[in-house]
Amino acid sequence: MRIKEEFSYFGKKLQRLCSRLRLKLVCYFRSTCFLIWRLYRHFRLRLNSLSVHLIYFISISFLGFWILKVLKPRTAGSFKPRNLDLFFTSVSAATVSSMSTVEMEVFSNTQLLILILLMFIGGEVFTSMVELHIRRFNLRRIIRNTERKIDRSSTGIINPSSSPPNSLELIELGIVVTEVDCLAKTTPDHNNQIEVHRRQMTTVESTSKSDMEDLDSNLKYNSIKLLSFVVMGYLLVINFVGVALVSVYLALVSSARNILKKKGLKLFTFSLFTVVSTFASCGFVPTNENMMVFRKNSGLLLILIPQVLLGNTLFPPFLRFSIWFFGKFVKKVRPSSDYLLAKTGDIGYHHLLPGLHSSLLVGTVVGFIGVQFTLFCSMEWDSVALSGLSSYQKVVGVLFESVNSRHTGETIVDLSTIASAILVLFVVMM
Repeated sequence: MRIKEEFSYFGKKLQRLCSRLRLKLVCYFRSTCFLIWRLYRHFRLRLNSLSVHLIYFISISFLGFWILKVLKPRTAGSFKPRNLDLFFTSVSAATVSSMSTVEMEVFSNTQLLILILLMFIGGEVFTSMVELHIRRFNLRRIIRNTERKIDRSSTGIINPSSSPPNSLELIELGIVVTEVDCLAKTTPDHNNQIEVHRRQMTTVESTSKSDMEDLDSNLKYNSIKLLSFVVMGYLLVINFVGVALVSVYLALVSSARNILKKKGLKLFTFSLFTVVSTFASCGFVPTNENMMVFRKNSGLLLILIPQVLLGNTLFPPFLRFSIWFFGKFVKKVRPSSDYLLAKTGDIGYHHLLPGLHSSLLVGTVVGFIGVQFTLFCSMEWDSVALSGLSSYQKVVGVLFESVNSRHTGETIVDLSTIASAILVLFVVMM
């Protein structure tokens, strides 16, 4: 009996201890959540866009560095990158600057996947998409708060039991108010009625104005919502199509596939890495020689050229075309599409340009590429840089080089073998 009593006693003590510990943990969790929420509200009201971007890129750079440091490189037995080199590579991938102090073939497949993620979330299209979603949520919150204020003010002025007057009643009410105002000096008993009529008229006018503002606000909110999802769809579709095309090409062309086997690179990892890097205008390639080992694979170069342009200078024109396309064939979003195409300045998204500017941008891109292509071919056609290539391969290679000199920086030639005049041309175009 004593043993049972002791066990029951200790059981009750343990139960009380657990319950107190649970209450303390719940209180601690609630306090932590409340503190985080207060800090979030505090900094949200005081941080500008520059500070948010700075904190974002510093955070993902340190996070990428920590993960790269934890993971083992491919050459762990013979060579291990220094912490400074890993941090520099992480910052370079997050800011899509494509500068590196370590050869890319040093990194393992898992580390390459981390670099892919850093390039993806650090690209201009992705960061602008996140900014759009944040603006959409903030605008929705402002609209809700405004609606609540209007409801409270209208409830405090108008009698809830009275129904709002129609248009004929408003006209008659205006006449009545005018007549009563004229007789106000001789009929003081009507003062209360005059005041009621005036309040009703003021409330109706303010309500109609607020309704118009609500319509504009809701249309702007729906337009920003459409724009954010169009940008997200554009980002995902272009990358998915690029990865699919590169994977199919590598699977069908044995010469390109053998290069990956010799270097120990997985087909899907190489496809995903190259497409994400090209679209984000980073220029990283998971080979030590960049794209020089694929200089004879013209099909691969032709697949990557649209990725370069669609992720950089041709993004605004194709974004506008995508919005027009959705508005043309999806009636539900046509008002939002028309609003986006007509009032690009009110949206505040710097990648959404007016129609004339988009057309001029396309002409400028084509013109600059044409100038580089012509000068490069005229000066380097028989040079050492393009030796060993057929005429078709030279044309595609020069086009690839001309497009990348203004965007990603990927190359199929050794820049040290190019004439100084072409290097100056590249500097001017960059």
